[in-house]
Amino acid sequence: MSMILSASVVRVRDGLPLSASTDYEQSTGMQECRKYFKMLSKKLSQLPDRCTLKTGQYNINFISSLGVSYMMLCTENYPSVLAFCFLDELQKEFITTYNMMKTNTAVRPYCFIEFDNFIQRTKQRYNNTRSLSTKMNLADMQTEIKLRPPYQISVSELGSPNGFAHVSVGEYRGTGKISAAPHQRLEPVTLPGIVSFVLSLLCGALNLIRGFHAIESLLQNEGEDFSYVIAFFLGTAACLYQCYLFVYYTGWRNAKSFLTFGLICLCNMYLYELRNLWQLFFHVTVGAFSTLQIRLRQPQGKSPDYNV
Repeated sequence: MSMILSASVVRVRDGLPLSASTDYEQSTGMQECRKYFKMLSKKLSQLPDRCTLKTGQYNINFISSLGVSYMMLCTENYPSVLAFCFLDELQKEFITTYNMMKTNTAVRPYCFIEFDNFIQRTKQRYNNTRSLSTKMNLADMQTEIKLRPPYQISVSELGSPNGFAHVSVGEYRGTGKISAAPHQRLEPVTLPGIVSFVLSLLCGALNLIRGFHAIESLLQNEGEDFSYVIAFFLGTAACLYQCYLFVYYTGWRNAKSFLTFGLICLCNMYLYELRNLWQLFFHVTVGAFSTLQIRLRQPQGKSPDYNV
């Protein structure tokens, strides 16, 4: 019998469960699927906004929008069109009912537990396909899935030691395949972000100029330390890489920004004898400010499509 078994609402940023329906089946396959649910929840920010994981007897489907993901578990023969119509209905109701600011600031699991009632009612309605009455246009959803099919996640990808970090995705266009790094648009640039970008370029340029001067001094005086040249050019590379991280989305973006800031601090510590305290303070402060702006500029959620 084809049916929806369970569904949940999860925050994309950290996988925090916001609401979920209850399933009563305790089979081995269901227990395994619960593990996949948890693993997927931790990787949502690295995945396209519409995906399917086939696990033998069961399928896990989910869609993500505005920082929230809507996930469901169904039997393998449940129609894909109905599955994504079900998720789309959960999405519209959740966005209409709750302020997205509350979902972003939630700190405890299942803090929107009252939404479980809507999930249960909708699940029962979609499980009774003969009497299913919905405003969703199934033909439109079928066309949408054909034009932009969900990305098919394999169990081997999910079970790899590094999760999805090794999957390369160029630019997801809904082809069902991934070829370079998850393509996600970042939130619009703010004025502080522009300031941090310009200051990072300025620091990179200053390091580059001092690096060339250090090379000239090295050629004129054999006793000069070549490691200063390396420190200046490493500082230049770190500043430029911070600019890159601010403009483009990459995997482990926040971790990379912190490591880059650490490199900036180390370079300036090494160059302590060649710079005064104000210069050191300026370079380290700009690095910290740029790291903060990279952290604040999050991937942009896909706006819901109410014409589907």
